[in-house]
Amino acid sequence: MFGLLLFVLFTPGVSEFLCMSSDLEISYTFCDSVGHTFMFNLTPCSIVDKPIWRAALTWIPRSDINFLKIVFNVWYNGAKALHWKEILCSGEDDEYSECGTLKGETIATEFDIKGARITFPKGTYDVILEAFSDDSENNMVMCLNITMIVNQ
Repeated sequence: MFGLLLFVLFTPGVSEFLCMSSDLEISYTFCDSVGHTFMFNLTPCSIVDKPIWRAALTWIPRSDINFLKIVFNVWYNGAKALHWKEILCSGEDDEYSECGTLKGETIATEFDIKGARITFPKGTYDVILEAFSDDSENNMVMCLNITMIVNQ
C-alpha cells in the first residue's frame, strides 16, 4: 500500500469538489484573491448512518502560525444557522502540534469532524471558514467558501 501526497496551487474563484456521492456534495472556493498550496480530503463522503468524518489537511501557510483563530459562519437554505469562533493557537501551551508552524512550512494533519453526528436536513449549506493570525480578525491567513448539498 502506498500513499500519494498531492500539492496543488488552487486559483482563487475556481470551485474544487471535495467529495460527491448520491447523498452529499461538498465543494469549495477560496474567498481571497491569493492562490494557496492546499489539499483537503474527507472520508467517507456520506451522511448516511451519521459517520464521523475523517479529514486530512495539507497546507503551506503564508504567515507564521503562532496565533490561529477560526471563524465559521453557516447558512442553511439562505438563513444564518451558526456562528462559531475558536482559538486553536494562542502562543502558550497550545494543544495542537501545528501551532508554531512557520511561514512556508508544510502543515500535514488528520482529524475527526464529529459534526457528522448531526442530522442534516436536505438542502444547501453555505459555510464561510476564515482563519486569522490575530485575535482582532484583521490578519486573515485563509478563507474558504464551502458549499454542502445534502440530497437525502
